[in-house]
Amino acid sequence: MGWLLSLGYLAVVVAVAIGTERRQHQVQHGPCSYTFILPEVEQCPSSGNFRVSNSLQRDSPLPPNAAQTEKKLESLESATENNTLWLQKLESYIQENMRSEMVEMQRNVINTQTATMLEIGTNLLSQSAEHTRKLTNVETQVLNQTSRLEIQLLEYSLSTKRLEKQLLQQTQEVSRLNDKNSYLEQRFTALEARHSQELQAIQQEKQQLQELLDRQSRLVTVLERQLASSTRNSTLLQHQQATLSETLQQLLAMIAQCNDITSLSKAKTVIFRDCADIYKCGITENGIYNIHLANSTQTVKVFCDMETRGGGWTVLQHRFNGSVDFHRNWKDYKTGFGDPSGEHWLGNDVIHLLTTSRDYTLQVQLKDVEGNQAYSQYDHFYIDGEEKKYSIHAEGFSGTAGRTSSLTRSGTMFSTKDQDNDRCSCKCAQMASGGWWFEACGPSNLNGIYHTGISSVMRYNGVKWYYWKGPNSIVTRTTMMVRPLDFHK
Repeated sequence: MGWLLSLGYLAVVVAVAIGTERRQHQVQHGPCSYTFILPEVEQCPSSGNFRVSNSLQRDSPLPPNAAQTEKKLESLESATENNTLWLQKLESYIQENMRSEMVEMQRNVINTQTATMLEIGTNLLSQSAEHTRKLTNVETQVLNQTSRLEIQLLEYSLSTKRLEKQLLQQTQEVSRLNDKNSYLEQRFTALEARHSQELQAIQQEKQQLQELLDRQSRLVTVLERQLASSTRNSTLLQHQQATLSETLQQLLAMIAQCNDITSLSKAKTVIFRDCADIYKCGITENGIYNIHLANSTQTVKVFCDMETRGGGWTVLQHRFNGSVDFHRNWKDYKTGFGDPSGEHWLGNDVIHLLTTSRDYTLQVQLKDVEGNQAYSQYDHFYIDGEEKKYSIHAEGFSGTAGRTSSLTRSGTMFSTKDQDNDRCSCKCAQMASGGWWFEACGPSNLNGIYHTGISSVMRYNGVKWYYWKGPNSIVTRTTMMVRPLDFHK
């Protein structure tokens, strides 16, 4: 573009130069304007016969001086040719000079363009570096975000695995419960069939009893007839009456003799404080005996174990078949219940009076459903009176029913379903059943519900002695008994 501008400038200069060397003549003829370029007289050779005339030339017949006019035209043509040659030389000169200038201008343009391109390249490189830095930052952010997403994905995967494991466990538990339900349904069906058979047997027995009753009714009728016939035989009855009178006199004589013997035996009666006193008197057979409680006129029937570990044991509690309900109120546990020859509780009042009269040792005998036996022994045992809620005191543990004592700690009060004295808001006597020394439902309860059979289900309300075989053991036989601490001394 620069060399084009230079060329235009030169053309203008040439035109101005030409315009300054050539003179123009303009003629106005009506609405038309005529411009003529006059010859350059200064550069034309001087001749004596050449003159310039500015008179108006017009188309008309040649005047008398036509020869002069023709010479003027020839001069004008010659000037025109000279000017044309001069213009051609000028054009050649301009082209020669312009070629070098054009080369220089092209070189300058190329340099300028190269510098511009270098500047543009530098800017592009700067922008590229800036974009590269930004892309690096974006890539770093993307990598960080990707890492966080991978960590979250891993956590979700671990959570999914845990959920799958829990689901598998729950599925197994449901399967186990379904199996157990099927077993219970089979057992219920068997029990229902057994119940139906027993009902049929009872109906048959009822029918047999009805038949027996009918036979007895007929027999009674026969006996009545026989009685009527015997009444008529009065002679025989009088004879029998005399015989009976003699027999009665003999019986009266024997009764008098027995009364004399009884009075002698009463004079020789010995008062026993417990089964240990009975054992020391030479009685070594198990059975029910009367004992007299210290500081009381009360006589109590107790069962004496004369065989276990040297004998002389007074039984306080005994269970072996579940025939007696031990889920009772405070009054029943206070006075005692059951039969000393079977399942029974001796009574908290009796246990208090007995164990506070002298130093006693407590022994707990246990037997499970598989026939295994064990015992726990406490060298010093007694319970307080009702005013202190029959609080238990037991020290000096030993035995085979666990390395740790399952009996609650000393000072724990007795609780029943109608009198809650434990240290738990859940009312252990209601939840665990029975009356016992519950502290916070504790590891033992020999008066819980009597369960039979082996089961993997944990029962909180059954007979338990936790540190012997854990919470799932089924205890089928329990005995609590006491003996004086100095029994063998």
